[in-house]
Amino acid sequence: MSRELLTSAKRVVIKVGSALLVDEANGTVHRKWLGTLAADVARLKARGQEVILVSSGAVAVGRRYLKLADGALKLEDKQAAAATGQIRLAHAYQEVLGELGITVSQMLITLDDTESRRRFLNARNTLDAILRHGAIPLINENDTVATDEIRFGDNDRLAARVAAMSSADVLVLLSDIDGLYSADPGIDTGAQHIAEIGAITPEIKAMAGGSGTQHGSGGMITKLAAAKICLQNGCAMTITQGEGDHPLQRLEDGARATWFTPSLTPASARKRWIAGSLQPMGTLVLDDGALSALKDGKSLLPIGVVNVEGAFQKGDAVILKDGAGIELARGLSAYSSADALKIIGKKSSEIEAVLGYRGRNELVHRDDMALS
Repeated sequence: MSRELLTSAKRVVIKVGSALLVDEANGTVHRKWLGTLAADVARLKARGQEVILVSSGAVAVGRRYLKLADGALKLEDKQAAAATGQIRLAHAYQEVLGELGITVSQMLITLDDTESRRRFLNARNTLDAILRHGAIPLINENDTVATDEIRFGDNDRLAARVAAMSSADVLVLLSDIDGLYSADPGIDTGAQHIAEIGAITPEIKAMAGGSGTQHGSGGMITKLAAAKICLQNGCAMTITQGEGDHPLQRLEDGARATWFTPSLTPASARKRWIAGSLQPMGTLVLDDGALSALKDGKSLLPIGVVNVEGAFQKGDAVILKDGAGIELARGLSAYSSADALKIIGKKSSEIEAVLGYRGRNELVHRDDMALS
């Protein structure tokens, strides 16, 4: 039943681990395997699903070309390896997907990009635009500039943040194991496979182990951390065996996996976050036309705003209220207060002439809004 979450999902994030993608002996990409994954991705796209790829492997590939010794790398050497390997990794993806008529768009992000609301909103908008134009975002951590303080450190949690940021329905972690066990199956022959999990409890955490390969930085502990992020954001997540051809097809056909199933949808989780977890930095006062539009589930356009109160930046939370001061909703502003003051009362088509650049048509998009 859980595998139907994948076939019915509108937006899917797929995380590919280094151990699956890169030959540990020589640092080369497993092109044949990657080709079968590309065929799986093409099949998802053909039935109308949107796909985002989060791929490890840049450092593992790059260190081969720089002839770096095995073992842990200093930060600057790791960044050099990432810079060298990322271009080759992206080229490999574009080759296999390009043969199927699919365009790849590369995005490199850091932890800050998912925690700063303004950068979060920019990254989310970029993802939406790439998908809207029919391409596939290929995402990795920007190791070339990230310091230890602003790094994810593993792509499991990066993938979970991307899934949350993009309001994905499902995150698939293609791993070297087919899910979570009650104990390490490599040590305990009596370890039991856990098929479905609804919450990350202390008992579930106690089942986690460590990383199993020299290239991988994330073990089961990081996968559970990723699952917690997903569940909080209404996104289902699965851990499944990625080794072998056509891993997504095998998952759909019933391959063993652990599924983490949320109680919320991505949309409801996001609106709850906006309504209850963010400190509003300003207020937008609406006219009667905008009030009716909000009640009909529409976005807030500049023409429907009569006043801007407070000082805020793009991506900050704002209160939406009527002329009597009654709060109607909360949302994320697509413009700073300074720019909002210039465009309120105007048509969306006039924004570029007023500001000198073309921004969003909405001051607050309905997806970034929660009614009070």
